Amino acid sequence: MSTPLIATSGTLRPLLRLALPVLAEHSLHLLVIFSDTVLAGRYFGTEELAAMNVIFYTVWFLENLFGLVAIGSTALIARFVGAGDWNTARRTVNQSFLTGAVLALVLTGGGVLLIDDFVSAMQLSGRSAQMASEYLLLVILVLPAIMVESIAVSCLRGAGDTVSGLIVMSIVVAVNLLVSWSLIAGWGPLPEMGFFGLAIGTATAHVTGGVLLLALLLRGRAGLRLKLRSLRPDMPLIRRLLRVGVPGGADVILIVVCHLAYMATINALGDLQAAAHGVAVKIEALAFLPGAAFQVAAATLAGQYLGAGDHAKATRSVLLSLAIGGAGMTAMGVVFFVAATPLSEMFLGVNNPEVVGAAAPLLRIVSISMPALAMAMILGGALRGAGDTRVPMLLNLIGYLGVRLPGAYLLAHTWGLGVEGAWIAMVVDIYVRCGLILWRFLHGGWKRIKV
Repeated sequence: MSTPLIATSGTLRPLLRLALPVLAEHSLHLLVIFSDTVLAGRYFGTEELAAMNVIFYTVWFLENLFGLVAIGSTALIARFVGAGDWNTARRTVNQSFLTGAVLALVLTGGGVLLIDDFVSAMQLSGRSAQMASEYLLLVILVLPAIMVESIAVSCLRGAGDTVSGLIVMSIVVAVNLLVSWSLIAGWGPLPEMGFFGLAIGTATAHVTGGVLLLALLLRGRAGLRLKLRSLRPDMPLIRRLLRVGVPGGADVILIVVCHLAYMATINALGDLQAAAHGVAVKIEALAFLPGAAFQVAAATLAGQYLGAGDHAKATRSVLLSLAIGGAGMTAMGVVFFVAATPLSEMFLGVNNPEVVGAAAPLLRIVSISMPALAMAMILGGALRGAGDTRVPMLLNLIGYLGVRLPGAYLLAHTWGLGVEGAWIAMVVDIYVRCGLILWRFLHGGWKRIKV
């Protein structure tokens, strides 16, 4: 049986034990995104880059759909582990997978039927739309594997195990890079498949990750274990899981949906500005690395300390996560401002100078939002880890629906500022949501949430 991280003395040591493997894991995940962008930018042109923009957001959306279950899994398991109730923690794992399997089945069937309509709604047409549809269809067919990845990693994180996700992601990245590069270039006996080779690489990697994580939990990992006889529905526990997970997952899903609507506003400006947006978003993701890592650490420790009844250490762990993660994201903001053009050129090479020229100003605009984005990410993650998922969902909706989407349309289209105007609206939204989430954290209601 695994020992809870909260049994470790102090706050910094358990925090770093959680955050550093997640930082490495997310770095590897980002490497795959960068690899696909570099391949599209160097081997292909503006149409492929515009298609990759829609693909990037859509895969993000599909992965986060399982947050309806995964967020509840992390929160409940962290509480049970903190309270020493390992039996209920293991039951939660099994019920999480059962619920996730039903969700994956529904999403796969619906996705196959609706994929073309979705791509059209994202304002893509012609060859860009065709490439995006073909890529996404293959991703939809491996949604069961994506479900396993999402829920398995969330359950293990709730128990304090972030190393397993790192190990599996290392293998996933190697598979993705090897298959994608091989099929694009047609190495050895393999056929030269061009852009579709990226889709095969992504699908193969997800299947590999799902199989490995499933095997880990079937054998038992971090005190958790999947058992076939434990997969019978336990409706009281499922309702408890969804009571926390649905608001948190809906929060994440609504954020992604708002991002998709935001992207459609930008795609309507044309392939050049859509491609610049897509490249800048992927470079901006570099800054998310410390924020995402310490967000997970804050969520896990907040849940475990609250489960143990130690509110003071729950608060201290969140603030320490914010200090370290926020410093890292702010430093990345400085890099974006100073090196915007070289970073864009690194991704696109010399084949797309117009895209480079349009992407660099976007990085300078978003650089000033990094301190606020760090606070929104890490404090928001801590609230979800504590089981406080309803209020953050409302606050995020205020920012996206009240500020970002109308602001992007007004600045980009009505006032004619193009994609730069849309990014200015995004920065304003980030500062608004930062203030609202900080208010909720200081209010302290998250410490009294029952899960």
